[in-house]
Amino acid sequence: MENHLLLILPILTPLLFAALGMILYKSRTAQRTTAIIGSAAQVAVTVLLFRRIWEEGIIAAQMGNWPAPFGISLVGDTFSGIMVLTVAVTSLAIFIYSLADIDKKREHYGYYPALNLLVMAVNGTLLTGDIFNMFVWFELTLISAFVLLSIGNTRQQLEGTIKYVIINLFSSALFLLAVGLLYGIVGSLNMADVAVKLESYENTGLITTISVLFMVSFGLKAAVFPLFFWLPSSYHTPPVAISAFFAGILTKVAIYVLARYYTLIFVQDVGYTHTILLWIGGLTMVIGVLGAAAQYEFRKILSIHIVSQIGYMIMGIALFTPMALLGTVFFVVNQIFVKMNLFLISGIANRLGGSFELKELGGLYKNYLWLGVLFLISAFSLAGFPPLSGFWAKFTLVYAGLEIQAWVIVGVALGVSLLTLFSMVKIWAFAFWKALPEGHPADTRDYQKRISTRDLILLAAPVVFLALLTVVIGVFPEYLYAVSERAAEQLMGRTEYIETVLQP
Repeated sequence: MENHLLLILPILTPLLFAALGMILYKSRTAQRTTAIIGSAAQVAVTVLLFRRIWEEGIIAAQMGNWPAPFGISLVGDTFSGIMVLTVAVTSLAIFIYSLADIDKKREHYGYYPALNLLVMAVNGTLLTGDIFNMFVWFELTLISAFVLLSIGNTRQQLEGTIKYVIINLFSSALFLLAVGLLYGIVGSLNMADVAVKLESYENTGLITTISVLFMVSFGLKAAVFPLFFWLPSSYHTPPVAISAFFAGILTKVAIYVLARYYTLIFVQDVGYTHTILLWIGGLTMVIGVLGAAAQYEFRKILSIHIVSQIGYMIMGIALFTPMALLGTVFFVVNQIFVKMNLFLISGIANRLGGSFELKELGGLYKNYLWLGVLFLISAFSLAGFPPLSGFWAKFTLVYAGLEIQAWVIVGVALGVSLLTLFSMVKIWAFAFWKALPEGHPADTRDYQKRISTRDLILLAAPVVFLALLTVVIGVFPEYLYAVSERAAEQLMGRTEYIETVLQP
């Protein structure tokens, strides 16, 4: 019963506080207070869940006491545990940032409840042990994301929202088609049960075809090459707090699902499926980083860099070794912190400098030294500089590639890191280092009044926190390394997961 409660609470907690936020929609103060308390409670329950997983190993709960595979299973292993904890911690940072970033109109139309519902849907996706329920949670994610993207009704937002929704509806249709075909051949959608039944299924060609359908579906959601075109058009349009949450969390959830499916379920034809994934990973890295190098808008550069960094995570899944999966888990957690922080920094730069366009910015390092330092921490981590957390993430993946002599993908990974540094240096040179353009409004007293000291503190506090996490993980990588190592062992050794879910 205690395991039931621990697995349900990360889903129920944001749902409860979303409902409270809707009830209290007339009071802006009540909505804000409820959002912060709910986010802090979410951190507490996910800490308890992760602690239980760490102490006992994989845990499972059957909803309604229906035995697997007939009922709905919730499953917590090290990978899902560290993911829900990371989502909770970063959500708290986003809620705090939102207090100064989200305007009254968006708050009135349900920003905080919508964000809580999005957190609920993400946690449901991470903890479910059933493929069809994963589809349902993804649809709830899409609905919540649609609301958050469209709140404000600006033309740019609505254009980005339409692209996001259309592409994700197409992805969901492919997902549902693959689910139907899979159920048709094995008669089950419990992931552990499907994994067992596919071991004895003789038509490996049909299984491979279904696995490719899943690959395309979640490749769209993860924004891999050549299915990434929707992301740069969508993620820079809403307020920064929303963009940061999407950039940090949503594509990583799709990576989580790919890692789960291609280590637990679709392992019958690794030579074929994982080779495709390896090509996708390499091309995603290259195309993403080249696209980012051509941009001169702060958020667009960061948005396209999401694509590039997704390629590293796909690389780890495709190499399919314990060290490679360790690197993927480490990389996913690190990227959530780093990418989210860079988006939050772009928002502060816009508030202080008046624009997201690099050519219209300047002098931030001279006037706001602290912001320059925080940017360099996250930028260098993204590029893989030691001793920051990004170095250890990329080092582990490169080492995994060298272990199995995958020279080409290792060369691509190293080359893309250098080009990533080029993009970060470009942001630094334009926004932070060069002088303000002549006649810039930031020179006037009226412009300085646009951001209060209180708002600046609320915007800066989450950035400082996430930057400190990046430094701490870099200086003491052994802790996240140990978590990632256990997660990789559980992913590679499917037996523990299957036995825990299907035990009588």
